[in-house]
Amino acid sequence: MSGTTAAENRDAVFEVEFVVRDPSYPFVGASAEEGCAFELARMLPRRDDRYAEFFDVTGVDADRIVTRGRDHDSVDVTLLTAYESGGLFEFLVTDDCPAVELARLGALPREVQGVEGEGRIVAEIPARYDPPTVVEAFLEDTPAAELTTKREKERVEPLFPPAAFRHVLRNHLTDRQREVARAAFEAGYYDWPRSCTGEDVAAELGISSATFSEHIHAAERTLLTVLFCDSRTDRPGDR
Repeated sequence: MSGTTAAENRDAVFEVEFVVRDPSYPFVGASAEEGCAFELARMLPRRDDRYAEFFDVTGVDADRIVTRGRDHDSVDVTLLTAYESGGLFEFLVTDDCPAVELARLGALPREVQGVEGEGRIVAEIPARYDPPTVVEAFLEDTPAAELTTKREKERVEPLFPPAAFRHVLRNHLTDRQREVARAAFEAGYYDWPRSCTGEDVAAELGISSATFSEHIHAAERTLLTVLFCDSRTDRPGDR
């Protein structure tokens, strides 16, 4: 054993898991009242301290989720792809969301699920953010959450397989979308915390902020829709 501590290992992360049963959170309350299941596909930062959460929701008519979203002032719901029973949704949130709170504290939400009125959140905390401090701050700000598991891991795992990303980039994005997405990535737009803004990337490309937002959001939605919806065919429960 080398005796290297997590703080000394740049690749070390702490994985934490929380349970949330507060029905005021849409992914918890709707899963109980509608008898459906929520699963986070991806979460991305947006303007004005907002976050886009892409949820795969199954076991319910898609329109029911859109209707329920109108009851929450801090959430804007958009249906991206409809299934026979459910759909892929974008939830644009500002606050009152445990996953967003974790992200603001420096954690990386990896799994967010809501099933039968119980929410489950798994997040990774890089050692540089001091995991105990992040957990303490999160539990103080989110009293409905309960820490159930914590463990050290060697490194942050990629969100999607590289080969799948390359295939989608080649076959599903326009040339302009690929150019904007690559420029945003190389500039640090997807660093956590973000090291540049959309306005910065737009200026570098010589385009307006509105044009940048149009192309980057279209690229993100295409990547998520293709990768996440295709993965449904690999789930035993969907066959």
